[in-house]
Amino acid sequence: MNRLKNIVICSLLVTMAGAAEAPQNTNHFKQYRSQAEGFNQLVLKAVDIVQSQAMDGGGYFIGIKADPPESPICYELKLGDESLLKPARSSSYCSGASYAAFIEAANLYLKSKPRKISDQQVEALRMQEPNGGRREDEIKAWGWWNADGFGCHFSLVQLMKAGERIAPKDAKPGDFMNISWKSGIGHSVVFLKWETNADGKKGVKFWSSQKGTNGLGDLWSSLDSIKHVCIVRCTKPENIFNFDPNGKVSRDVKGDKLD
Repeated sequence: MNRLKNIVICSLLVTMAGAAEAPQNTNHFKQYRSQAEGFNQLVLKAVDIVQSQAMDGGGYFIGIKADPPESPICYELKLGDESLLKPARSSSYCSGASYAAFIEAANLYLKSKPRKISDQQVEALRMQEPNGGRREDEIKAWGWWNADGFGCHFSLVQLMKAGERIAPKDAKPGDFMNISWKSGIGHSVVFLKWETNADGKKGVKFWSSQKGTNGLGDLWSSLDSIKHVCIVRCTKPENIFNFDPNGKVSRDVKGDKLD
């Protein structure tokens, strides 16, 4: 009986360990909070909130001209009681995932520091037009976040003036990162950690929406596939609720190469 009991316990521990390492998990705050502080901790909690909406990933899909149209994130995203997006699909894509984490972190911030959000600011943060149509790139907060290139810098640092750029060596869990792949395409993610795999390859672990996790989930990528990155951190969250939605943004932002 003791031997059987030990086998059951060991099997349970293996199962629990496997679950903790699964791409789809809601352990980000618990796992990484000791390495983060301030708004970054709220971002980690927010990642868990967003991930809980699709524990199977929810599916990854990009198709601007599709019918029904693409959905940046798989559920109705709100700021307080105000809807920012009513999705037409249950799928998501990368910038929608990172932006959803940003908005859910803003909601957590509001709980600790309540304030009235003006209609103008709600409109500035919306992910679609009031008629349900697609909000185009470079239009207000989401439009700049979703723009090609370093969208998190365009939106969070320049437009909202709520963040600052972070050197790769100083990155912490809960930072927002745009990746430019050597293939020529980009990715918008929440940074988790730099990590060397079992083969000794240096890489980065992040959370986002991508094909490799069937939508929302954690993924590791070798630095060999990355051309450069731009990492930003929300350091002035109060500015999220008080910025000029039509402020100037420069696309002239250079990426950081990784060693």
